[in-house]
Amino acid sequence: MPKASEIKRNTAVEYDGSAYIVRDIERSVPQGRAGGSLYRMRMYDVVTNRKVDETFKDSDMLSLADLIRRPSTFSYADGDEYVFMDSEDYSSYSLNKEAIENELPFISEDIQGLMVLILNDMPVALDLPSTVELVIAETDPSLKGGSATARTKPATLSTGLVVQVPEHISSGERIKINVEERKFMGRAEAK
Repeated sequence: MPKASEIKRNTAVEYDGSAYIVRDIERSVPQGRAGGSLYRMRMYDVVTNRKVDETFKDSDMLSLADLIRRPSTFSYADGDEYVFMDSEDYSSYSLNKEAIENELPFISEDIQGLMVLILNDMPVALDLPSTVELVIAETDPSLKGGSATARTKPATLSTGLVVQVPEHISSGERIKINVEERKFMGRAEAK
């Protein structure tokens, strides 16, 4: 059983007799306390999608839910349902748009390292790789000599996500994005 301080986003935990997916974690260190940090976790019930905000001390022990990770690829969107195909046995998993809205800006048809999280034979969430490669759909024209400065400009990616990129990057280029920080990491290597 891990401590609250060891829990990461998209971890499935057992709490109050139900299984929850941890969507967001805020760490705070209250002043004047002779203890550790507090972790405020926003969790969603995997069955009802009910939201629960709970605060734990860093030493609180939490039980992990029995979660299966399946390597998958994005297939298609059908209204508010997004369909993913298992990379090993080719079964399909449908996830509602609301359940994966934080991950949607990073999902493209050629995403590598995507995992569908399954709990009690039901797909409940996505686990993204730490970095993804996306194509810049639109940005201001690149500036000659722009690589010598640290100035940035906004770039809209093929998924609709907007990130800041260096001035020498132009539309149509494939770049690497840090998923956790939603930041530009560099140009993607040519395939």
